[in-house]
Amino acid sequence: MEENRSNFIWDAIEQDLAEGRYQEIHTRFPPEPNGYMHIGHCKALIMDFLTAEKYGGKCNLRFDDTNPAKEDTEYVESIKKDIHWLGFHWTGGEFYASDYYDKCYEIAEDWIRRGLAYVDELSKDEMREYRGTLTEPGKNSPWRDRPWEESLDLFRRMRAGEFPEGSKTLRAKIDMASPNIVMRDPAMYRILYKEHWRTGSKWCIYPMYDFAHPIGDALEGISHSLCSLEYEIHRPLYDWVVEKSADMLPARPRQIEFSRLNMTRTVMSKRYLRQLVEGGYVSGWDDPRMPTLSAMRRRGYTASSIRNFVSLIGMSKADSTVDFAVLEHCVRDDLGEKAPRAMAVLDPLKVVLTNWPEGETRPVTLENHPDHPEMGSRTLNFGREIYIEREDFMEVPVKKYQRMFPGNEVRLKGAYIVRCDDCVKDEAGNVTEVRCTVDLDSFSGSAGADRKIKGKTLHWVPADDCIPFEARLYEPLLSEDLDEEAEDAPDKKDFISRLNPESLTVKQGLCERFLAESETGASFQFLRTGYFCKDPDSAPDHPVFNRTVGLRDTFAKQTR
Repeated sequence: MEENRSNFIWDAIEQDLAEGRYQEIHTRFPPEPNGYMHIGHCKALIMDFLTAEKYGGKCNLRFDDTNPAKEDTEYVESIKKDIHWLGFHWTGGEFYASDYYDKCYEIAEDWIRRGLAYVDELSKDEMREYRGTLTEPGKNSPWRDRPWEESLDLFRRMRAGEFPEGSKTLRAKIDMASPNIVMRDPAMYRILYKEHWRTGSKWCIYPMYDFAHPIGDALEGISHSLCSLEYEIHRPLYDWVVEKSADMLPARPRQIEFSRLNMTRTVMSKRYLRQLVEGGYVSGWDDPRMPTLSAMRRRGYTASSIRNFVSLIGMSKADSTVDFAVLEHCVRDDLGEKAPRAMAVLDPLKVVLTNWPEGETRPVTLENHPDHPEMGSRTLNFGREIYIEREDFMEVPVKKYQRMFPGNEVRLKGAYIVRCDDCVKDEAGNVTEVRCTVDLDSFSGSAGADRKIKGKTLHWVPADDCIPFEARLYEPLLSEDLDEEAEDAPDKKDFISRLNPESLTVKQGLCERFLAESETGASFQFLRTGYFCKDPDSAPDHPVFNRTVGLRDTFAKQTR
């Protein structure tokens, strides 16, 4: 989001400042530490941090650790790493919902005494039945009007661990006939016998998100609670919690909602991502096919490309689905300026230059970036045998094929023009070698190099100056778009059956020798193939490269 590009949230904040509702801007990013952050979180993350930066305010990092059954320090550390990678810092401090458990409990007891909450004994199914529907009002629980002294006693005994899970809950007493179903006496506390990773066994009752979240915001002095659109229906409850606790809280935050980020053929639910990891369908949370930030970082996506992507799609309240090609366009646009060039062949086919002297080599100098001479150059030793991509040769060419075939001339990048003469096959009829003649007067930069030919320019690697490498090529995890809100997906329709069996293809290729010495995470444009990033699985003599994105930009073509 560019600082000079306004949006409806910043317009609202500027109005609040002009009217004196707030003197300084204080936001917060409240992730749940129950999984790795993914691209769907970036809209909220970037908006929270960038808003604080824009208005010279502060942004807190507050982990919503209200469900100890699914939380882990591994997720906490991964989230912090991802935020730093995107270029942000929590200038307002690092906090946890569990920091406020004592205050939440104090407020809960206060509500009970004031007749604003009661201990209920309906089961989960009964509570759902009593809640009513979107068109029919709910009905009061039989325990709604029990004396506050009795509810207070039961609540304290809940805390003491006297009752089994699910037997009792603390509910806010609001309005069972409210047209907003969220306001129909929502649960504030439930019994959960799980040891918390921060508070240990101190608590066996835990506050619900809708109760703990606004209290945490108000205690931290948050001015604007920015959240995705699914929380719009929860805003009256957010305001109700703050209002009914006003004497015990120092601030009155304002909640503003925006549409969440949805992308084609991309899983955005942490529940389903966890299923992929735990089921072994991917190698882990950082598998480059995953939409997690750690996976995208491993695949070679840059922080600036993700920030540019969020800026490009903008902020609105209208739900929409963004084509994955838009994100790829931003990655490609960023890497196009930054990534050095290199040559690698994913499916090698040997080419023998029959008129080249045996054992002789000639140095070929190639620029590392055509638009940035300051990035320098590198040298390869051109010799009698080279390798090209297998798809760059056809014994019997199709119409308009302009690469290598018998009788046709092509240029070898930075080297010579060569003419294909014939090929060698194995017993099964597969081409194992192509034989060519070099135009020795056509070396790159010489007068003969300007000779016009019909063939394309091909990339190549020298047989005596290359190393083997593994190329991992990726496609979307889903074979079709997944509507997580639809009635038939994915719980009622097998989610796993919709995975794309071709989401990963592994190729054993050959590349320039210097790539073995590059750092893990380094990105390159492999000429005519795509952008690749060196993977941590690399060995000293056998690097592994993940294809970050191909060279074809469908989104750019659509917007021309």
